[in-house]
Amino acid sequence: MGLIDRLFSVLFGQGGNVIRETAEVFRENAEASSGRDAALRAAALEQFAREFGTARRGGFDRLIDGLNRLPRPALAFGTLGLLGSAMVDPAWFSARMEGLALVPEPLWWLLGAIVSFYFGARHQAKGQDFQREIVAGLAAGTSSAAPGTSSSPDDNAALAEWRALREITT
Repeated sequence: MGLIDRLFSVLFGQGGNVIRETAEVFRENAEASSGRDAALRAAALEQFAREFGTARRGGFDRLIDGLNRLPRPALAFGTLGLLGSAMVDPAWFSARMEGLALVPEPLWWLLGAIVSFYFGARHQAKGQDFQREIVAGLAAGTSSAAPGTSSSPDDNAALAEWRALREITT
């Protein structure tokens, strides 16, 4: 063991950190690299928080949000309207369905892609808004798991009313 210590001291010098410092010439220190990466991510997140933290809602944004809320009800009511028209005037409905049968298949694929991307993007945007609300609630120090949820069952007005009605009837 003494021979190895003397050999290392001749090659690398005296001191405990000399071997580590010599190895870092050839290989990056993983711990220091992780620290730099964490600092870089924290700085980027801080910049994003400053940039996107405040929601700027102007009249145009509210108009577009309102227009974005139209397709789902239009699809639902349109489907119900088609069902009703099939019962009221089957000949008219049949003529419309024959027209739809003439639409080429690639156009159906395109329509499906557009609708899928619309609803997928809408789902993602709403999910991100929900996550921002949760993070904001956690940052504010609230104990609820999600916005709008109560922290205890006693805070639930509907449950309290149900309990009161149950006590009256028994």
